[in-house]
Amino acid sequence: MLAKEDLASFKLEQILAKYTYARDFFISLGINEIDPNLTVKDFAGEINYDVLEDAGLNREQLIVNFLAFISRMEALKKSSRNVVESITIIGGNDKFGNAEHINLELKVGEVISIVGPTGSGKSRLLADIECLAQRDTPTNRQILLNGEVPDINKRFSMENKLVAQLSQNMNFVMDLSVQEFIRFHAESRMVANIETIIHEIVSCGNELAGEKFDQDTPLTQLSGGQSRALMIADTALLSLSPIVLIDEIENAGIDRRNAIELLVKEEKLVLISTHDPVLALMGDKRLVIKNGGISKIIDLSEEEKYYIDILEKVDKKMLNIRNHLRTGGVIDDKIISGLTGQ
Repeated sequence: MLAKEDLASFKLEQILAKYTYARDFFISLGINEIDPNLTVKDFAGEINYDVLEDAGLNREQLIVNFLAFISRMEALKKSSRNVVESITIIGGNDKFGNAEHINLELKVGEVISIVGPTGSGKSRLLADIECLAQRDTPTNRQILLNGEVPDINKRFSMENKLVAQLSQNMNFVMDLSVQEFIRFHAESRMVANIETIIHEIVSCGNELAGEKFDQDTPLTQLSGGQSRALMIADTALLSLSPIVLIDEIENAGIDRRNAIELLVKEEKLVLISTHDPVLALMGDKRLVIKNGGISKIIDLSEEEKYYIDILEKVDKKMLNIRNHLRTGGVIDDKIISGLTGQ
């Protein structure tokens, strides 16, 4: 940041180039026309007295408030940068009180699958990670950030959430278009190139979605698959949360492999709770949940990597059959032979 004591002597052109949000300060006072060739001091000297009176400020106070605004915004940006390289799960106990005996470090860029029967405790593990549990949940687990106990502000801060969660049940109720939704999010993150990021997120979402949508589509008209595709793109390209929890998106109607690859490319730690064998095998590790505890940790083998392609082909054939039925088709020997390869 430019030195605070010198900032008022810089031309507005320089300040607006470095602090793209600075114009918002003047707009909030009803000042829409800014001469970029003037310094802050000179510009304050030319502002109409009636405008200052409406704002309850004199010229000196305006300069002080402007500098304070810059300082606050820079502090907010700094606090929003969640530098997370790893999380560590220190085991607690299952629902019968048996110890987990787990001390597992998970690093940004990894994909971790969480598998187990319905009701086994997959969502509880995700919840422990999301709240950065400190032996204060039913499982008695502890979660470390970068090998250390997280600051309490990181645990309970609503502004700077470390974890973004994408669930199967994701429905919008806001009366906004896709474009307006992304714009509001981008503005809250103080992004400079908002139009570019809107285009990128919509384009990325359409690459993931089974059916296309555009930036003027109302959020309430998006299908379940489109909603999740939009949120995955938004999380990857705009969200500052370094940890992404995905809870059962196997039936979301999106390109799952590309979705996972996108999140990893954007330096996220991705944890997937799933019953889907294809998604399960996309993880670098699988955490097997039983009776509310982590019972086993499995590293993806080379043999399993080979079988992913085979399972994806079977999965694609099943998807084609579902679409065939949805459009009024019937199941016959030709359809079944196409599935079984016979």
